[in-house]
Amino acid sequence: MRLTILGGGGFRVPLVYRALLADHRHTGITEVVLHDVDRNRLDGIGRVLAALAAEVADAPAVRTTTDLDEAVAGATFVFSAIRVGGLAGRVADERVALDLGVLGQETVGAGGIAYGLRTVPEATRIADRIAALAPDAWLINFTNPAGLITEAMAARLGDRVIGICDSPSGLVDRVLRTLGADPARVRVDYAGLNHLGWLYGVHDLEPGLPGAPRASSVPAGPGVHDADGGRDLLAGLLADDGLLLGIEEGRLFGPDLLRTLGAIPNEYLHYYYDPAGTFAAVRDAPQTRGAFLRDQQERCYTALRDQEPLTAWLAAWREREATYMAENRELTGAGEREHDESRPAGYEGVALAVMRALARDEPATLILNVRNRGTLAALDDDAVVEVPCVVDARGATPLPVAPLPAHGVPLVRAVKSTERAILEAATTGSRAAALRAMTTHPLIDDAALAERLLSGYQTALPSLSYLH
Repeated sequence: MRLTILGGGGFRVPLVYRALLADHRHTGITEVVLHDVDRNRLDGIGRVLAALAAEVADAPAVRTTTDLDEAVAGATFVFSAIRVGGLAGRVADERVALDLGVLGQETVGAGGIAYGLRTVPEATRIADRIAALAPDAWLINFTNPAGLITEAMAARLGDRVIGICDSPSGLVDRVLRTLGADPARVRVDYAGLNHLGWLYGVHDLEPGLPGAPRASSVPAGPGVHDADGGRDLLAGLLADDGLLLGIEEGRLFGPDLLRTLGAIPNEYLHYYYDPAGTFAAVRDAPQTRGAFLRDQQERCYTALRDQEPLTAWLAAWREREATYMAENRELTGAGEREHDESRPAGYEGVALAVMRALARDEPATLILNVRNRGTLAALDDDAVVEVPCVVDARGATPLPVAPLPAHGVPLVRAVKSTERAILEAATTGSRAAALRAMTTHPLIDDAALAERLLSGYQTALPSLSYLH
């Protein structure tokens, strides 16, 4: 079977290939095709992959191409991780917003809107080519903004599009380790949109079995039970400052806010819960995240050509991980980001788990971006949401979750409304729809400011000239 990676010259592609090398017999992948618009990046990443495969006798073959049709024709799986406009586009996303006094993070607020407006047309074009050349392929989307792009591509490819992100699985993994809970014996309530979700229930399903998850220092609250008769272990965790401060989200948000919410938010919600503080931290940083990554990757790709490629790539990857959301963590005193290379892999692990479940018809439960199909009452059936799903040969099916916390519903609806306006703008070329997306986003909420933002982005980003 063939796996095609779109954005195949991307910095994180070696993570996917490394995970595949450890698991390719289960996924059945025998060939990997890397597609990118930049031949130099393709060649650099190709050298890293060759180094990774050097001691693996039956490693999947790797082929590179700059031709999209050649890349997708005959693929069983297509993994999309493109960045339209490159890191120069991300720098513009951040800079235009910061100069006008608002956040420009690549998936949140004004920056996310600009990124979506230039990415949706390309994502739609790619979906059309897959529909024509590989109609039976499964498309696994990691292209940001992931929920929005998954919804755009699902309009062409239906439920054969599955969006992935490692933030929810990382959060759940940290919480279950803190609770001492066995993932196979709990049910979690996690729901929302990509980069806008909450963990609001951890249910012990088999309280009477030997070895069932127990954490004596984390008692369940009195009377906190679910329909299965198990306890909601999250209540006890929220009551314990010491345990909360042992996880990244506890340090990032603080125990008092988590108790107020009755939930543990995805780390990206820090931009919503402290917009003034995060704006000031980003504004005062020596450079934006996009500028840091642009400079780092320029150095890295040069090193891939001139030095031992695997060593050069590993050094850059570790630096990237260590500096992730650095401004937010410095603002709150959250400390260094957890980066344990012995722990389960990040987004590449999620992608491989999805492929394995689809290829082998071995059901797996994962938090994914899929069509709502009635899972969250706050949104329509076709809205792409981020919820627990069971994945097997038929695809990804959302699992029932408890209703979203009431405090999260207005925010989810508002951001989904923004996403729908972006989709309208990208489909019709309507500048008015793009302006509505800017105006109604909760982190902007100002028509005059939205006009200045959109004008600034159209000046900085020629790819938005289609908006009239």
